[in-house]
Amino acid sequence: MSALGRVVRSGVGRRRVQTTVLVLTTLIAVAFSILGVGLVVASQAPFDHAFARQHGAHLTAQFDGSKATQAQLAATAHAKGVTAAAGPYAVAPLNLRVHLDLGPGGPPDVDMQLPQATVAGRTSAGGAVDKVSLDRGRWVTGPGEIVLSADIVPPEAKIGAQIKVTGVSGDPSLKLVGVATSAGQSADGWVTPAQLATLTGKSAPVSYQMLYRFTSADTTAQLAADRTAIAATAPSGALTGSQSYLSVKERADSNTGAFVPFVVAFAVLGLLLSVLIISLVVSGAVVAGTRRIGILKSLGFTPLQVVRAYVGQALIPALAGTGLGIVCGNLLAVPMMGEVAGAYRTGTLLIPLWVDFVVPAGALALVTATALVPALRAGRLRTAQVITVGRTPRVGRGRRIQNLVGRLPLPRALSLGLAHPFARPSRTATVAVAVVFGAVAVTFAVGLNFSLTAIQKDRDRQGVGSVVVQPAPDAQPQGGPGPAPGNGRPALADPAAAAAAIDAQKGTRAYFGTTELEVHVAGITSAVPVTAYQGDSSWGAYRMTKGRWFTAPGEAVAPTRFLHATGTKIGDSVTLTDHGHSVRLRIVGEAFDLTEDGMTVRTETASLTALQPGLKASQFNIDLTSGANADSYVSALNTALKGSGSEAATTASTFDNSSSVILIMEALIATLTLLLVAVAVLGVLNTVVLDTRERVHDLGVFKALGMSPRQTVAMVLTSVSVTGLLAGIVGVPIGMAVHGWITPMMGHGVGTNIPAADIDVYDPPMLALLAIGGLVIAAAGALLPAGWAARTGTANALRTE
Repeated sequence: MSALGRVVRSGVGRRRVQTTVLVLTTLIAVAFSILGVGLVVASQAPFDHAFARQHGAHLTAQFDGSKATQAQLAATAHAKGVTAAAGPYAVAPLNLRVHLDLGPGGPPDVDMQLPQATVAGRTSAGGAVDKVSLDRGRWVTGPGEIVLSADIVPPEAKIGAQIKVTGVSGDPSLKLVGVATSAGQSADGWVTPAQLATLTGKSAPVSYQMLYRFTSADTTAQLAADRTAIAATAPSGALTGSQSYLSVKERADSNTGAFVPFVVAFAVLGLLLSVLIISLVVSGAVVAGTRRIGILKSLGFTPLQVVRAYVGQALIPALAGTGLGIVCGNLLAVPMMGEVAGAYRTGTLLIPLWVDFVVPAGALALVTATALVPALRAGRLRTAQVITVGRTPRVGRGRRIQNLVGRLPLPRALSLGLAHPFARPSRTATVAVAVVFGAVAVTFAVGLNFSLTAIQKDRDRQGVGSVVVQPAPDAQPQGGPGPAPGNGRPALADPAAAAAAIDAQKGTRAYFGTTELEVHVAGITSAVPVTAYQGDSSWGAYRMTKGRWFTAPGEAVAPTRFLHATGTKIGDSVTLTDHGHSVRLRIVGEAFDLTEDGMTVRTETASLTALQPGLKASQFNIDLTSGANADSYVSALNTALKGSGSEAATTASTFDNSSSVILIMEALIATLTLLLVAVAVLGVLNTVVLDTRERVHDLGVFKALGMSPRQTVAMVLTSVSVTGLLAGIVGVPIGMAVHGWITPMMGHGVGTNIPAADIDVYDPPMLALLAIGGLVIAAAGALLPAGWAARTGTANALRTE
């Protein structure tokens, strides 16, 4: 082995602590960078990638089975422009309830009503079009089984859960055997064709679904022409409805729009912090070896050989850390990319192969460049100058501050620790920068988590209150071949009787009724959902981003996306039309409302009398008096409602207000924040390790004068405490600024403004705790070297140069 090789190996071996820190730093930095870049890449056009992978349907068409045979529908696959087709599949709208087994020790099991589901009879998940991706479980193989779309099944639903089909004779139950994703959202559930025939019965009209891909399907006009060609090929009047993949893409892209800002923010923070920490660790290790460089030069090593030796000493542990970082980054990406895929409804996502090459190459290039600069500088110095460089601070540096601090009524160990940062200002700045990054990440993450919790609560107020009254399942008529208007909920059979029962029920504090309908608004081609309120709805009002909740007939509130689509603002009026009748409503508020793609207009029922007189409530939301038990209230109210065709239930068992997208965001935020804090802690650890090793002789003197191990630990921790606290105080407002910048961008990504109350989530106690977080990060990084310093023997320390 050459002399140069022996120097490289000996250097790595002698500095085991620094080598370990460099390995860990490179490992975490590379792992985080791979994950961050992978998340950013996954957020670029995820729908397009998933749609191409699944050969999604450009057009999902529904046909009336009484006007066309299956053979005639299969023949439409030869229409002009069709490149691939699948079907016909029998379809039917079904009302489903899922039994949620929440496990021992948790809340009681509940039966949750799902949105009305379009269920298709399909023998396999594959095919020329719409290759459905199974997220969990397996495909249906026989009777009594169902696969549900990840779009409608709650995350708490386990494989094997019982799915009850209501509104069908006997209320049959099916076993959930799989959860799947259709990129084109062709259906909400799948059973075998024979099972669907059993569920619908001969009395229900049969509908069929055909799935098509076309040569030209990039624009709405092209898809309209394709639809016309399909309709011309099928029997007259057989085509009853269709869904374009462009509308599905628009909804999917809105989810992506919420993810991209915060994913990019965390990725940028992580990459910057990774670059910074790697640079500090490598340069610190080289600078710490400056005196040894002088020794090597005195032994005859040329400046070039010295530079090569020190770059090699940095690259060897960096190579080990990079290799481990690649493995850890990809392993960590498996669950996280799975969560992102669930939010994007894209099926399986993996880290692109090129990321595993580019990120490590960049990390090693950074290590080389960082080690090269101080090594070249030291290599150019004269041998005598380098060899006489001491490893302790220059005499007099920080002496005045030390004298001032020494006069404070503090134990000597603490005063020495408080004064030390002034003796090493560059090292102190290194600790401060690392802690600032960590504090920024924690502050941003905590604020974003609180904002998402508030958004989760405010985004959908359909389940507001403790109890809800809806039509009883056995009172709901079986749906026809197409989706029901509005949200599919029929009106109560006798709303007046239900209201009287609620009024008479002990424990009622307030209630209001709602009903849904669809109308047309000038400038919008598709129908617009409207929710009409009866009674005092102020206690269940949506959060306003601007303006106020309606208080009188003729007033309405609308979401941001509706206002943008119609080009209106608060104070303007919109005209709603339906079957030749029209009403004019004045917009008095911009609501934070994400239901129905952010297009729902909300107003009083009295505002719509000229449009649809005699509207009946389809639901009552009830708020209870303080101390009232919801389950007891529901039991008593159902006794009063018996035979009226209405049924009461707790809102918790009826509505699932949780958003899988928000839940996934919160999980990602927690993981990314922990990684960022780990990198910041490593930066502090490396700096304190270098500083402690250089002060080992001083530590021996202190120990000889009677300093105990506990006092040594206190001195080392105190040396970073003030820096950590001040850095935390600096990092908190920066983190707040990042939160205030990113959170509205996330809202704009889904086409809405976020209420100021959901952004201004920081309060003084929280800010105080966050500022102390900087102290915690600094102390965590200094704890290990403090323990090493406390265990160092006095004699060994005194013998160290």
